[in-house]
Amino acid sequence: MMPELQTNVSCITPPVSEAASLTTNESLSTCEPPYNDGRLPLVLLYSVVLVVGLPANIVTVYLTWQQVRRKNVLAVYLWGLAVCDLTYLFTLPLWAHYINLGHRWPWGWLTCKITGYIFFNNMYVSIFLLCCISLDRYNAVVYSLESRGLRRQRPAFIITLTVFLLVAIVHVPVFNMKEGNANESDQRCFEPNEDYTKPNRDNTTLMILDYARVVIGFLIPLLLLATTNRGILANVQRSTGLQYKQKQRVRWLTVAVVVLFLVCFAPYHLLLLVRTTMFHFPQKNTYMFKKIIHTLYTISIGLSTINSAIDPILYVLSSDNIRKELCQGLTQIWARAHPRSRSDSSQNKIQPSKNSSDQKAGTEMERQQGGNPLVPRTDTDLGPSTPEITI
Repeated sequence: MMPELQTNVSCITPPVSEAASLTTNESLSTCEPPYNDGRLPLVLLYSVVLVVGLPANIVTVYLTWQQVRRKNVLAVYLWGLAVCDLTYLFTLPLWAHYINLGHRWPWGWLTCKITGYIFFNNMYVSIFLLCCISLDRYNAVVYSLESRGLRRQRPAFIITLTVFLLVAIVHVPVFNMKEGNANESDQRCFEPNEDYTKPNRDNTTLMILDYARVVIGFLIPLLLLATTNRGILANVQRSTGLQYKQKQRVRWLTVAVVVLFLVCFAPYHLLLLVRTTMFHFPQKNTYMFKKIIHTLYTISIGLSTINSAIDPILYVLSSDNIRKELCQGLTQIWARAHPRSRSDSSQNKIQPSKNSSDQKAGTEMERQQGGNPLVPRTDTDLGPSTPEITI
């Protein structure tokens, strides 16, 4: 009688004869997913993201909070995005060490589930806040006159808080996922589950959640980002008050936003869709399929991490006004740290002339009239159809 195939083994090997029984153990050893493949590149990627993303997000949190205090609407979403990315970056050393140990989680199942919970929350809070940012920029550019009385900080705070709470509540089932049970015998933390295609109640619930994540957490935001950024680009290209260099900068920014979204989140959700679809075809769950899934899963996780380092650079630190404000802040910090050199220079300071006083007054007037550096504004001298994109 032919033995029944079990779906909870790490792979399915072909039958072997008695003559080949000596090589059985060797064959079984190759059934484990290739955990060590790509270990060094992934650890290096996590390290680069941490080195770049940590200071960039810390600076962004400070700069955007200064803009929030100035009643800037867009800064509310940017500040929430930076806080979210910063929270995830603090867990990145754990993931890097986990990969370096050959996918062994030494800190217990609770730490694994908390870290995984932060990962899932970071991904979808980031996605929804990116949609909020694009919608706010779209309204400020395309409907600049109509949105002046509608864009307020209070709704922005409520929307940001709602995004955080809803995503946190939806991902509470993460604590019940078997993939997070990093026990002593199997120290894998949220690796692709080998029993995923085995029908049971838990996997059915997980399958429904995964379909919702693909549709609501990726496809709809992608459509929204593509539509809003296309509208911004079309409106700016029709403007007659912007220079060619300014239009090119806006074009680069809008394209970069969509491309970054696709690079960081498309592979993960495509893999998620494939895994969920395979739930309906358990007979196709071969070792080769599991090996491919594991390789793609590792790559997709690494790509999704890049988002936390690029977001502050793309959305905040690329702004000319923000860079000027950052330089001014660093200059003030340097002056406070070196009061002696400051006092020496003040002794040789020449009394300002009338022209310098007028120039200072003009600069102050430009600062007051220039609006918020994070928000697109409409310059009345150029007409309502010539928005100035500063971020």
